[in-house]
Amino acid sequence: MAGNEVLDKLYKIIEDRISSQKEGSYTVKLYQKGKPYIAQKVGEEASEVIVAALAETKERLVEEVADLLYHLLVLMAVSNVKPEDVYEELKRRMKE
Repeated sequence: MAGNEVLDKLYKIIEDRISSQKEGSYTVKLYQKGKPYIAQKVGEEASEVIVAALAETKERLVEEVADLLYHLLVLMAVSNVKPEDVYEELKRRMKE
């Protein structure tokens, strides 16, 4: 599965969890705490990526980047930003 397919699939799972309010879901717990809380989590995860990049192993960095991507996708979902929106912006920037 290509990288964008993984992100697209995870985004769809996040949307499904939010719409179904699946009991026990971490995604639902984040959603219920609201956008400011989710944004704070993104900041925390970004800090953990920085620490891992500077002082930890490659494996730890990969884990932290995965955590950051997940939390970014949750924030995107609650903000009604689709992965395609981001892909299009990145494509636009590559043409500059």
